[in-house]
Amino acid sequence: MARRIADGLAGVGPEGWRQLDAVFALTVTSGFAEVVYTDGERSMRAEPPAAVVELVGEHRGLVAELDGEPWWRLLVRLSAEGEFEVDYDFGDEPFPEGQLFEPEAYRADLEQFPREVLPVWLAAYVGHGGRQARTPQEAAASARADRAGRVWPVLAENEFPDFPEMWARWACISAAFVAAGSDWGPRVLPSMGWFESSRRGGATLYSLPGGRAVLSGGVWESPNLDAAYNDGASMPNFYAGAPEWVANPVLNPRAATGLMSFVYWWEGGRWYRGESPSAEQCATAVPGVWTANTVVGIVAGLAAAPPSAQQRAAAAALVSAAEVGVVTRETVENLFGHDGRFDIDGAMYQLTLAGVVAALPQQMPEEEAIFRVRSYIRPRS
Repeated sequence: MARRIADGLAGVGPEGWRQLDAVFALTVTSGFAEVVYTDGERSMRAEPPAAVVELVGEHRGLVAELDGEPWWRLLVRLSAEGEFEVDYDFGDEPFPEGQLFEPEAYRADLEQFPREVLPVWLAAYVGHGGRQARTPQEAAASARADRAGRVWPVLAENEFPDFPEMWARWACISAAFVAAGSDWGPRVLPSMGWFESSRRGGATLYSLPGGRAVLSGGVWESPNLDAAYNDGASMPNFYAGAPEWVANPVLNPRAATGLMSFVYWWEGGRWYRGESPSAEQCATAVPGVWTANTVVGIVAGLAAAPPSAQQRAAAAALVSAAEVGVVTRETVENLFGHDGRFDIDGAMYQLTLAGVVAALPQQMPEEEAIFRVRSYIRPRS
């Protein structure tokens, strides 16, 4: 039947096509279908004929009858020489943009075709019910209730590095990835560190006034979330004993989609957590900020492969300077050089946003000084 689908698409392809790639995404209430024909130089997108789409629906029903669980997406490839491939997508990874329907579509499909287990991301998508969200109003009420009920957080001793060092190390790794021109690696934004790993985990680190911070994120296929969504277990109370400032504006975006698996907060010089797993179980979602030596190895490795002893020493100097807030441009150039191969300006911007650059006195050029004075006094006569 899958081959008949491919042949039906081949029969309506443009003249000279060499390969077709089709994708069909279906539930009992929603559908998406697209075929792309290529001739080796150009590609053309088209909607499959109605007869083919009808056959695809029959195919999904047959798979459901034979296997008990129908596919969510069907992918078909056919070459002009007759080479044929077909693949069923059962949602092991998130569906591409444009091929993900509203949660209601999957709920309706699950009513007709029940499944014992869903991938965690899809189970959260259709069933998180906002359970991980925490508005400022909810946070204030929960904090008062926790204090009244003597619900205290867990002191996370010797798990994550102290926040000031962690923040500086995060900034160093971010600067190094920017200097190397890499799209990967963490980044620093005003008062926030951001990271998405190649293993689909990720975290955000927010710096708040008063020496406070919030670290939150999620690991891919979290066992705790799997148990909550697929086995009926209770969702961990990530906010047990949390202060009122641990709320949506400083939480990782995964909280809005039900995929957050840990929350830590820094207060009074210590890390605390509610019912979050240990730092070791969150490691794949956090950049390598665990020790200064770990950061030195990452940063030096981005400067050269393998780095020389001199480059490792320069990387160590950068990390040490960042941890006490006295990084200079010279510190960065000592590691990455002056020959233009690395983006020093971009790296310095990351370090500046993190607040770890030394506040050196700067002399203002004479013309600029005169311009500023004139701009001030003239409107005031």
